[in-house]
Amino acid sequence: MHGIRRTIHSERSEFQDIDVVESEDYGRMLLLDGKVQSTVRDEHIYHESLVHPAMVAHASPKEVLILGGGEGGTLREVLRHPSVERAVMVDIDRRVVQVSKEYMPELSGGAFEDPRAELVFGDGRRYVEECVGEFDVAIVDLTDPLEGGPGAMLYTKEFYALLSRILKNDGIMVTQATSTYYSDYCFATILKTVGSAFQTAGGYHVWVPSYDSTWGFVYGTKGPDPNGLIGRFEEATARKGLKCLRYLDEKTYQALFALPKELVEKIRRWELVATDAKPTFMPV
Repeated sequence: MHGIRRTIHSERSEFQDIDVVESEDYGRMLLLDGKVQSTVRDEHIYHESLVHPAMVAHASPKEVLILGGGEGGTLREVLRHPSVERAVMVDIDRRVVQVSKEYMPELSGGAFEDPRAELVFGDGRRYVEECVGEFDVAIVDLTDPLEGGPGAMLYTKEFYALLSRILKNDGIMVTQATSTYYSDYCFATILKTVGSAFQTAGGYHVWVPSYDSTWGFVYGTKGPDPNGLIGRFEEATARKGLKCLRYLDEKTYQALFALPKELVEKIRRWELVATDAKPTFMPV
């Protein structure tokens, strides 16, 4: 899919293969287990779309939990919100953070040094199971649910029930939810699974050029619905002091929620819920 000029860094961590390469079209790329995670050219499309619908929908997110997101882009976007007092980022692989800081520092943009940021290296599910605090927003930015992969058990009904438990009464969670084109059944399963643990759930997607696909996101909320921001997204961002977004504006925000007719029909028809005993997997 991508022309590669050179390999800048390559290693096998305790959990996965980590590569940083110089690509022909997208500049430096971070790959985990051979799959593109972020590029310096288009990562803002993914990270803005993942973070801001939930963050802007919430009245005043102060405590935010991030699971995954080792390159720092999600943390960067969360910390752009003036209301945030504490952002806890839990990643299982310390080396992803270290490699990203060394070879692609523009992805985090100094977020790791922000005094509001708290880094925890460990298993995200275990952190949620043992968590005694409450969060306003939880953002799940994990690798795809691949069989044998480190994130496979963080896309199940049991996990989303745990996540709901540590959110406040008006809390919102959002997760990356794979390709809405190449793995539509996986996206649909995640949507139905989140819906089994939250009163309100919804899905949206955005075209990410380096993924060569529309990429899906699923949210579950106890309070405000990000879909309700359609038509007033820019008003809400201005009121919250969120400035200088590169991708999202009124039109692009509305477009996020325009799922194609055939996908909507498949979601309606398929009755799929992932469990610990029977998780969902994205094809390799």
